[in-house]
Amino acid sequence: MPLGLLALALGGFGIGLTEFVIMGLLPEVAADFNVGEATAGWLISGYALAVVVGALLLTAAVTRFERKPVLAVLLVLFVAGNLISAAAPDYAVMMIGRIVAALAHGAFFGIGAVVAAGMVAPTKKAGAIAIMFTGLTAANVLGVPFGTMLGQAAGWRSTFWAITGIGVLALAGILALVPRTGRGDAASGGLRRELGAFRSGQVWLSILVTILGYGGMFGAFTYIAFTLTEVTGFASATVPWILILFGIGLFIGNTVGGKAADRNVDRTLLVVLAVLVVVLVAFALTAGNQPLTIAAIILMGGFGFAAVPGMQMRVMKYAASAPTLASGANIGAFNVGNALGAWLGGVTITAGLGYTSPIWAGAGITLLGLGVMAFAAATDKRHQAGEATPDAPAPAAVVHVSAEPAAVATSFHR
Repeated sequence: MPLGLLALALGGFGIGLTEFVIMGLLPEVAADFNVGEATAGWLISGYALAVVVGALLLTAAVTRFERKPVLAVLLVLFVAGNLISAAAPDYAVMMIGRIVAALAHGAFFGIGAVVAAGMVAPTKKAGAIAIMFTGLTAANVLGVPFGTMLGQAAGWRSTFWAITGIGVLALAGILALVPRTGRGDAASGGLRRELGAFRSGQVWLSILVTILGYGGMFGAFTYIAFTLTEVTGFASATVPWILILFGIGLFIGNTVGGKAADRNVDRTLLVVLAVLVVVLVAFALTAGNQPLTIAAIILMGGFGFAAVPGMQMRVMKYAASAPTLASGANIGAFNVGNALGAWLGGVTITAGLGYTSPIWAGAGITLLGLGVMAFAAATDKRHQAGEATPDAPAPAAVVHVSAEPAAVATSFHR
């Protein structure tokens, strides 16, 4: 395994910790800033929306530069955002810090996924992306629970100071271990070609699957601390330990999902999303039972993250001739889903539907994602069947470029 993948995973660990750890500390942050649960939840949604902006605008701005220095600069921005959050005197400044840190998130994972895939053989690309995303799962297995315990013991700000230090270590790892990989789109036609990838209907369908599939899991997870304490009856001190179990599920799901996606991306996503819907419904129905809740949380993490490598790989597959911006856009899509799930969960709680209502909302969002994935897979299968028929005329909407087998086409098929 290339050592550069470990460096990318370390960066993913720091960024994942920033994104996820606040969920375990949301009651403490809300109390410190004297805001309600839904308002505190905007520190999650605001972060997610800023990721989308960074994923699109920053990635578009830096695709012509060499990727390794770009990754380093993005981590500097990440460190600065966490410094602001750690020292924030009020809610507004805290939100600014979250936004600054989030701007680096999408571009880092978008560019990093392309770098990771380029380090290995074609048959191992989804697995390489999964290794990079292992940083996110490690952030949940180790970082979030212990970060939550640190925040509960020494104040939530101490957690963000610790994240700042991790960001510095991640920066050193990128500089030392990631090889020079050349520039982004400079050799392949510039930003116009990167934007051309979005003429593919399958790219857009893949992005929509990411938004809905990931958003469903986050709709259930954003307010998990309130669900565990107010519905299931766990003590606050127990929450970090339960989050460790959630993180173990993430780790297993991410690893197995990456290997499965290397064999068949569409089949993997269809199966995983279908099972995730069942898990979320079961969780909502049994949230008052402690043993069943623990089982549901492990399964929710496992199947929620089993889809992640496949979601990222699918977008890169259909934007193969210009993957950098499309990859970054899909990272943004993960966080649109994050924001959608957090917002809808907050709406249901504010409406007085209780702390299981975000889980029901998450199940509904995931079901929509499954429907879109089924449509995308069926459309692609029909196209492949048409191409396999010798006498079948080529669809007029598809643009074939003989010099580029992976040329982007203006239809749902390429």
